[in-house]
Amino acid sequence: AGAHAALGDREAADGEVRGARETLLALGAGPALDEATRLMGERRSGALTEREIEVLRLVATGLTNRGVAERLSLSEKTIARHLSNIFGKLGIASRAAATAYAYEHGLV
Repeated sequence: AGAHAALGDREAADGEVRGARETLLALGAGPALDEATRLMGERRSGALTEREIEVLRLVATGLTNRGVAERLSLSEKTIARHLSNIFGKLGIASRAAATAYAYEHGLV
């Protein structure tokens, strides 16, 4: 669900979350359901924008901020801001972690 949400595929992400909720209810796992609901709200607020996904993909290919900026016709400062937002939304702290995330979630 997280990968779908990060890619902006809200319908697929919601379907996966609904399935997980139904399973938890069937198992009588009320506290786990409450926690899943809380986490789902946090994940939604952290979904990457289309531009952030585009920046993440380019960073994952090894481009520098300058290279990404040139490719997208944006300033390096704008790219740095996008990366800061990406790091915050994904709960990561480095380009290496962002690259790993991109590969793990099929973005590149």
